[in-house]
Amino acid sequence: MAENGYLMIVLHAHLPYVRHPEHEEFLEEDWFYEGITETYIPLIEMAERLTNEGVNFKLTISLTPPLLSMLADPLLQERYLTHINRLVELAEKEVERTRWQPEFHRTAHMYLDRFRRARWVFSEQYHRNLLDAFRKFQALGKFEIITCGATHGYLPLAVNRNVQRAQIAVAVQTHQKFLGISPRGIWLPECGFEPGVDEILRENGIRYFFTDTHGIFYGTPRPKYGVYAPVYTRSGVAAFGRDVESSKQVWSSKEGYPGDYQYRDFYRDIGFDLEYEYIRPYIHGEGIRIPTGIKYYRITGPTDHKEPYDYAHARDKAAEHAGNFLFNRQKQAENLGRLIGKKPLIVSPYDAELYGHWWYEGVEFLEFLFRKIYYDQDEIRLIAAPEYLAENSRLQVVTPCNSSWGYKGYHEQWLAGPNDWVYSHVHKAAERMIQLADTYTEPEYLQRRALNQASRELLLAQSSDWAFIMKTGTMVEYAARRVRDHVERFTRLYWDIQKNRIDIDWLADIEYKDNIFPEIDYRVFATRK
Repeated sequence: MAENGYLMIVLHAHLPYVRHPEHEEFLEEDWFYEGITETYIPLIEMAERLTNEGVNFKLTISLTPPLLSMLADPLLQERYLTHINRLVELAEKEVERTRWQPEFHRTAHMYLDRFRRARWVFSEQYHRNLLDAFRKFQALGKFEIITCGATHGYLPLAVNRNVQRAQIAVAVQTHQKFLGISPRGIWLPECGFEPGVDEILRENGIRYFFTDTHGIFYGTPRPKYGVYAPVYTRSGVAAFGRDVESSKQVWSSKEGYPGDYQYRDFYRDIGFDLEYEYIRPYIHGEGIRIPTGIKYYRITGPTDHKEPYDYAHARDKAAEHAGNFLFNRQKQAENLGRLIGKKPLIVSPYDAELYGHWWYEGVEFLEFLFRKIYYDQDEIRLIAAPEYLAENSRLQVVTPCNSSWGYKGYHEQWLAGPNDWVYSHVHKAAERMIQLADTYTEPEYLQRRALNQASRELLLAQSSDWAFIMKTGTMVEYAARRVRDHVERFTRLYWDIQKNRIDIDWLADIEYKDNIFPEIDYRVFATRK
């Protein structure tokens, strides 16, 4: 059969910069360790299998600067190895404990095998640096790796163009440093777009970005093909819009695949279920019960009653759902092609951590999907943005509208009652940072260090994660403390620089704690002449 359309799978891999060397163990660092074990390594293993078997596939994935920096950090690499060793030890004990519980024993073996494989991939195959894997699949043309804002700062609320430029410029520099090439595309933080941001992208060599559906639909003039073909902005940067239909099949809490009753239940974990003394060595050092990653039950139904999890049945369900997803995309492409008169592009973007972490079988779903696309049909072709733009150079010129992929589609998720206090402090700090960058054109050595550190503190305070967490009501105290800490550190640096009274010991301490972007040049915030 003839090719009817294109499918672009986009995964947004991001975590806030959480690194606390001042503590031997820090609860929020577990977000990073869980991401490695359950999402990043499984994606790497999937890519290894498909590549070795000659299965051609294409996956667009954003690796944000905070995530790149954490994956390359020796301290966090060492701590992850400690973490995965502890999980292997716990899984070994679980295999023994469940020996006479056949409904759990196979699953315990599954976890032991997975944790051992994760440890081998991390420590032996890639020698603690998973960025080597991403670089490899980038070079092979399997991964189209794109960037994001420097600290995932929400650009429409940054207000000042200097701040938006700094977020983009530092992101591009970080991408070049860790991945060896300049990024061709960007995942705008939270898909937050306002007209003018595209000009900054062009200045930094970015050729395309992603936006939510209504960002294209409500653009000016109205797009002829909706979101089923990208558009060029007036600056010449291409904008790709999210397809609602394919996204809903995965994201929807009621209709999405991850809610199937055969899949593993995310919330039921032995860290909360087992006797305290048994589980004590594998939870938080202060005795706080936390998830371990070992979960023995499936979703089962809408009640608290849970039946034992069977990985074989769940894997079969992932294959079934992959087939259903492909069938729906084939019919969607066929119908859209008749309607719009050209081959449609279906852009399906998701948070990467959905796959493997929240939806345990999600990576299996992707692998089945890629295999089915390669072996079972020729109506849909997987594609990445550069390839599409090379084949379809003539696009409509449209100015997308203010938009995001957050709650209600605009800015409310990051500007609401629980988090609106952040902006008066962050905007004042940004104003002062620009003043410093414009004033200190030839600083002395210690002043330069302080100016660079002030840049880091401001960027870290701007992370959209903190406002998002406050709005959702999870880990609010930690998010608020991060904003306060970075703003307070910035403010002290500001006055110390102004009064030429920099405390070198204190500066060295916060350089050690907040060590992201070691090559940053504070002049990235300077006003353009």
